[in-house]
Amino acid sequence: MKTLRLANSDLNVSTICLGTMTYGQQNTETQAHDQLHYAISQGINFIDAAEMYPVPPRAETTGLTERYIGTWLKQQHRDQIILATKATGPGRTLTWIREGELHFTQANLHKALTGSLQRLQTDYVDLYQLHWPDRNVPMFGQYHFKPDNEHETVSLLETMQALAGFIKAGKIRYWGLSNETPWGLMTVLKLADQHNLPRPISVQNAYNLINRSWENGLSEIGYRENIPLLAYSPLAFGLLTGKYLTNTKAPGRVNLFPGFAQRYSKPNTQPAVAAYAKLAQQHALTPTQLALTFCYQRWCVGSTIIGATSLEQLKENIAAKAVTLSPDVLAEIEQIHLRFTNPAP
Repeated sequence: MKTLRLANSDLNVSTICLGTMTYGQQNTETQAHDQLHYAISQGINFIDAAEMYPVPPRAETTGLTERYIGTWLKQQHRDQIILATKATGPGRTLTWIREGELHFTQANLHKALTGSLQRLQTDYVDLYQLHWPDRNVPMFGQYHFKPDNEHETVSLLETMQALAGFIKAGKIRYWGLSNETPWGLMTVLKLADQHNLPRPISVQNAYNLINRSWENGLSEIGYRENIPLLAYSPLAFGLLTGKYLTNTKAPGRVNLFPGFAQRYSKPNTQPAVAAYAKLAQQHALTPTQLALTFCYQRWCVGSTIIGATSLEQLKENIAAKAVTLSPDVLAEIEQIHLRFTNPAP
């Protein structure tokens, strides 16, 4: 398993990261531990979680993902694991998390981090991320900015100063962004340099064959400023496995949690998925192999975050790392991308 140094940090992470948002909802604690053990055995050292996980968030399950990781982590050599988690942001009516006080103030972030550290049974987090911006931005299926949605927000500088304090206190080593925009990334970089504050070392955004929005602006920033992409949802909620093409009622998150599939319900999504599945078949690949290997090979992706609801799925996803897409296949992917450009942003 190859590793990548995140920005100018001393975090050398595996180029595959284990995502854990199913732990506590679709996976039991035992199943979670089995996945974690297997991932580590395959050279993965990078684990990603979040305060609000599992997804979909519910009052009775929120925090279980971190708890399951915590009971596993205490049996490991902590310094060999790169552990990432995320602070829940405002605007999602998650009133049971921190009594609904979700803006990124120093006090709220301190409460969020303290809770995560307790559940994870560790003294520090290697990478602490803001799950989504405090301010008004399009995300999770929204695809254009709406000025009418402006609301009161915490300044980026105040939030960054709080994160700098956590770093100084040894509670986090580095910080990162998630579901971020070009304006947001450039602004925090500018503020960090102006005020001598720690820069973010990564951005965790959705990236896959049917959502390559990162390439429109953020990829150049990532390249020039040395801020790698942590690509989540490489299989697009499971759509890019192709299983829903032949059976719309196939078991999976799309049918289990239809309210969370809005990003993938747009008109050109299914035609694009079908085109990529046909391309995979033509080259003796599975749709899963095509979709994951595309992310694994992209120059702009630092680490690809994979998740699974079974150990068999996890094994398949990791094994796809051994596949290489030829220049001809990559050229055909680009032709499909031109026909169906980002149908599921």
